Amino acid sequence: MNRIFLGIVLIAFGAAAWRQAGHVATEGAKSPMEELSAAMIASAGGAVELAIGLVGVMTLFLGLMKVAEAGGMLVIIARLIRPLMTRLFPDVPADHPAMGAMILNMSANALGLGNAATPFGIRAMQELDKLNARPGTATNAMALFLAINTSGITLLPTGVIAIRAAAGSADPAAILPTTLFATVCSTIAAIVAAKLYQRFAPVGPADPAAAAIDRPWVREGSGTGVEAADRGYPLWVSMLALGAIVAMIPATIVWGRAVSPWILPGLMVGFLLFGALRRVAVYEVFVDGAKEGFQVALRIIPYLVAILVAVGMFRASGALDAMVSVLGGLTSRFGLPAEALPMALLRPLSGSGAYGVMASIIQDPATGPDSYVGYLVTTLQGSTETTFYVLAVYFGAVQVRRMRHALAAALTADVVAVIAAVAICSWLFG
Repeated sequence: MNRIFLGIVLIAFGAAAWRQAGHVATEGAKSPMEELSAAMIASAGGAVELAIGLVGVMTLFLGLMKVAEAGGMLVIIARLIRPLMTRLFPDVPADHPAMGAMILNMSANALGLGNAATPFGIRAMQELDKLNARPGTATNAMALFLAINTSGITLLPTGVIAIRAAAGSADPAAILPTTLFATVCSTIAAIVAAKLYQRFAPVGPADPAAAAIDRPWVREGSGTGVEAADRGYPLWVSMLALGAIVAMIPATIVWGRAVSPWILPGLMVGFLLFGALRRVAVYEVFVDGAKEGFQVALRIIPYLVAILVAVGMFRASGALDAMVSVLGGLTSRFGLPAEALPMALLRPLSGSGAYGVMASIIQDPATGPDSYVGYLVTTLQGSTETTFYVLAVYFGAVQVRRMRHALAAALTADVVAVIAAVAICSWLFG
């Protein structure tokens, strides 16, 4: 990450310096270097605002997570999906709370609940870090989890569907099958890449400085829920649970728009009722878990500032525009028009930037949401996560500085998602 961060900043500075050399001063217009400076300040402020904005969401869902954990929900979920998860994550005990937390994170992402997915994912990273013998260094399980997280299968891209409807689409949910296809392909690629790349990214020697990192989430206890480990549920129960998940795919396509408004309220009621039925003091436990939200938000601010300032500089310097002008003619031959290329390039870097590109394209009367380009950019928006944001937040929450092969696996999944989105959109709408 050190090289990536430095490389983005140097490229941005070089591009802005090149433009500055040929700049002709105009009254009222900023010079390239002034634009770069303004972008740095705005991005730093935006990163802090983003972290503060996460406090409420973190507090809510980490509180619910604590109720679920106290009631044993994470262990139950982990046992249900045990056959699949134990093969994907052989280094994690089958009934460890990390298993349930990862599944909740993946489920929230699949339903388009990014706000809920982040707290679940942070809890999963904290549980995985309890198994980490090398503080500050990503384990194989962490790298695989983040690769799957950035590419996770999306059953219901609720936010993008709403944006398409607001833009006047005749069929806002038409991207359900395209998004599902792209994310299935990218998730398979993420798993294969993470398993392959880990062979070339050894853990390495212990870092003495990292050993001194304060890890309060580890002091909370390293065995929460593991004491319940046993043989788990019978195979037929696990297969039934996996079958129910598979059955959600066509159900989501058919009834997704009707169900989506019920998901968040249903999650809260379901978690609290589950805790109450398991004789958990839901209010006290919720408040206890919610206290972590503020602490986590503060912990990730430096990581967010670093990556968002670098990305903001990259956009403001003109380097992104230069890349589009060079690559646009080539990618258009393969079904990725120059209009959609900024979306593909920005999606791993900046969620807000990608959102802005998508919104401007589908709201343009010359393009609209129901053209090929409109379908493609909205599929891309729903198909991948903001990779650098996810890495900064999740690794920052557990203070992992050496991410090993996690970034390479996640970017591989991003590339496959773009290729798959182009392929399915060309076939259905091209």
